[in-house]
Amino acid sequence: MLHHPTPLKSLSPGWFAIVMGLSGLALAWQRAGPFMGGLAGACALLLGALAALVFGLLTVLSLLRWRRYPQALTEDLRHPVRHAFAAAVPVSLILLATVAVVLAGPGQLVAGLWMVGAALQLGVTVWTLGRWLSPVRAEGLSWPSITPLLFIPAVGNVLVPLAGAPLGQLAWSAAQLGVGVLLWPLVLALLALRIAASGLWPTPLLPTTFITVAPPAAIGLALLQLGAPILLGWSFWGMALFFVLWSGLVLRRSLPQPFGLTFWALSFPLAAFSALSLRLAMDAAPWFQTMACLLLVAVTLVIALLALATVKGLCSGRLPAPEPAAQAAQ
Repeated sequence: MLHHPTPLKSLSPGWFAIVMGLSGLALAWQRAGPFMGGLAGACALLLGALAALVFGLLTVLSLLRWRRYPQALTEDLRHPVRHAFAAAVPVSLILLATVAVVLAGPGQLVAGLWMVGAALQLGVTVWTLGRWLSPVRAEGLSWPSITPLLFIPAVGNVLVPLAGAPLGQLAWSAAQLGVGVLLWPLVLALLALRIAASGLWPTPLLPTTFITVAPPAAIGLALLQLGAPILLGWSFWGMALFFVLWSGLVLRRSLPQPFGLTFWALSFPLAAFSALSLRLAMDAAPWFQTMACLLLVAVTLVIALLALATVKGLCSGRLPAPEPAAQAAQ
């Protein structure tokens, strides 16, 4: 059994992906209210509270890590792959604000949380893409840096309308949605070029392939939140379904490796796809409503297994662990 003497040093911002997954699942259960009644609301409330608790704990530990190991954070932000995880923090804030809005309604505290998250997300996006203009080659755009993790800073902006619309911030929500919609095909094209020129990302990063599901699912939810036609939502649902099936092609190669943080990349994308399915199911045929509910149960099971594996890793001392260095190909 492998133990790491300084686990706090390895607590990268990527651990906030757990908050993203739990928050996304809470939103999906909230969407299931018309089909499952009070059970859905209770599950959403429980998951939202758990997400907030995990966020608070990770924030305290991250600040402690920053104080004790400032160089570790610097290394994360300079790393060609791990730097993209920095966006997991503002995305978590946006999602927590969204959970609070749908469960408790608008309020000044929630609005403040949403504003901070939206502003930080935009800032991280500019910083991430600004690295591409760096005169230092190691920090610029290169094949190792092009992985699905880039979707977190680039496309995380599309989540802003989920809480922004209920808070009455329609104009800014639409504006930041536009940033994410602009960058989504750009990152997608870069991923295709990377695969063609340098091959697929390394095995430890294979689970992050599922992040490709998140942009179309989140964009579909955001557009419907802003009053877009329902057929547009179905179009993005179809795109998300394609990426679920496409990402599933590498799942078998991902599973034999030891459990690591990157497996949490399955959580939020699948939860977002489930939430969009349940949103569309409100005006769909009964068979689709049943399928959407079964999908929610399946996604809940996946995230429960991820949580169980994480707890086991923490208890055994195997997690948090130093993450493997980025490579251009396997």
